[in-house]
Amino acid sequence: MNTAVGTVPRTVVGVSGGVDSSVAAWLLAQSGEPLAGLFMQNWDDDGSGQCRAEDDRRDAVAVCGRLGIPFHFRDFSKEYWAGVFEHFLAEYAAGRTPNPDVLCNREVKFKHFLDAARELGAERIATGHYAQVQRDGGRWRLLRGADRDKDQSYFLHQLGQAQLAATTFPIGHLPKAQVRRLARDAGLPTHAKKDSTGICFIGERDFRSFLGQYLPAQPGDIRDPHGVKVGEHPGVFYFTLGQREGLAIGGVRGRAAAPWYVVGKDVPGNVLYVDQDRDSPWLLSHTVHTEAAHWIDGGAPAAGFDCAAQVRYRQHEEPCRVQVNDDGSLQVRFTRPQRAATPGQSLVLYDGPACLGGAVIAATDAPQPRQGPTPAR
Repeated sequence: MNTAVGTVPRTVVGVSGGVDSSVAAWLLAQSGEPLAGLFMQNWDDDGSGQCRAEDDRRDAVAVCGRLGIPFHFRDFSKEYWAGVFEHFLAEYAAGRTPNPDVLCNREVKFKHFLDAARELGAERIATGHYAQVQRDGGRWRLLRGADRDKDQSYFLHQLGQAQLAATTFPIGHLPKAQVRRLARDAGLPTHAKKDSTGICFIGERDFRSFLGQYLPAQPGDIRDPHGVKVGEHPGVFYFTLGQREGLAIGGVRGRAAAPWYVVGKDVPGNVLYVDQDRDSPWLLSHTVHTEAAHWIDGGAPAAGFDCAAQVRYRQHEEPCRVQVNDDGSLQVRFTRPQRAATPGQSLVLYDGPACLGGAVIAATDAPQPRQGPTPAR
């Protein structure tokens, strides 16, 4: 059922120009929902040609035209800069590895987008996220998407009751393969479009070159965990714990011809620490300390409780014991050691398929590489 132009929509769907949001809009339109589409521009074109926002906008317009629903556009680039990108830069400058997708959801998609939808007269918003919302005893729960490989609840863990009450995820119960088939069968112009990856403002460009425009970096030493120099790096900001690519360490006398992995960063000293064991003890931690947590239900289940957690996206959840501190921060003890739990990334908690909330990782109990002058060899 098409929505007549001028009809006040009950739901505004975020149309990104991708296949997921296209099918979300199609499903709602098929149900007869009074509907409109809204495309968000979150990044100003910087002239690089790497951000495909204009192409995505044209595809979003085409989808709305195919479905016969009104199309709206909003420029949230200033809000994105202030609410997401400035934090992104500050975290990298501090030697941490931020997750801008989490902040983008909280600050833009489920804040400014929701406000824009209400200005259009809508009661709720819809997106193409692989997640599910369930009402349970007067409360709202965020559940994993049915397609575990595509589940995006990790990136949505900062949402609260008010946001979930006004949100629907029309494709959350579907596997990705079926979403593609539905798009093809419905004749949606995005049915064969490649999935977007990464962050729009970085696109396909070189990450180091992009970040260097905002955070000028200096070359420095690459050292092993004991402080012995094994190479040089172009800037500590460009690397994260567990990373293998881009180190460019050649043959080192007396060392095995094996890959090197980042195991630590000394930002004030401009030193990058590496080891040759993918599961190096310098990367393993049993206890993770976080900043103040956000709880989807509005509060922690208890001062101490057992659940499961992820310290990165696409990781299978691991059993853990959570202790909630007086200041709202968490101490999370895992049954098995976690590899490369990284400050700045999100630790997200689950009770079965339900996401409880999460927090930004502040520190871990992984051993720290030796810092100071390079020892004599």
